[in-house]
Amino acid sequence: MIRHAWHFYYALVLMVKVVCGSTVLRASHLNWALYPNWKGGTLMVSIEFLITSFIVVLIPGTGVLFTVATGLFNSKQASVFSAIGCTFGIVPSLLASVFGLAAIFHTSALVFQVVKYCGSAYLIYLAWTMWRASSPLSLDKKPANAKLRDIALKGFLINILNPKLSIFFLAFLPQFVSPQSEQPLFSMLVLGVVFMLMTLCIFIVYGLMASTFSELIVRSEKASLVIQKIFAGGFAAMGLKLALTERV
Repeated sequence: MIRHAWHFYYALVLMVKVVCGSTVLRASHLNWALYPNWKGGTLMVSIEFLITSFIVVLIPGTGVLFTVATGLFNSKQASVFSAIGCTFGIVPSLLASVFGLAAIFHTSALVFQVVKYCGSAYLIYLAWTMWRASSPLSLDKKPANAKLRDIALKGFLINILNPKLSIFFLAFLPQFVSPQSEQPLFSMLVLGVVFMLMTLCIFIVYGLMASTFSELIVRSEKASLVIQKIFAGGFAAMGLKLALTERV
């Protein structure tokens, strides 16, 4: 399954590069100079990277599902905290890919399987919790700080327990680092930070948009329960999909 995902991402990257007029990965006039390095060069974040990252983040996944569900059944503030939690859940995978630790997931079947099944079990647990609720989740306009921390923690765990993220960054980021880069690790870190900021912004938009429709949903208890169970089914499906995922 991961292999098919990589084919999609590679095709997406190639398509964006062709559209942007750059089939070869290099610093060009299309690039945006962000940071002067110590030797007078520039660290470049390409237009191709920004467009590809935007499309990748925009595609609904587990993090988006959790953020939208939080926005629908909680408050706007809670949806922002869920987006923050999901975004910070990317950090370990990003650091692992930059420093080569993600290769462990790629080569070690045991480590990959352990993290994968933990992540799958957690998603199924969230699905079961949402499914067995006999009443719809209440729309709390002023959630307690403890509840907000719990929401952020759930978002964090959803991403940190997904080994596919580390392998994704390991395959994705190097494509946008110039072979002539004198600081490739630093370049990958900057690209990762840009990806995280984009993730945070898009997830917040998803959450706030969902929150704007929340009052219409909770107005009908029956409709709210149906939608709640649909989201529970979504979490369960993603948990099972993760459990069936194999290494490349």
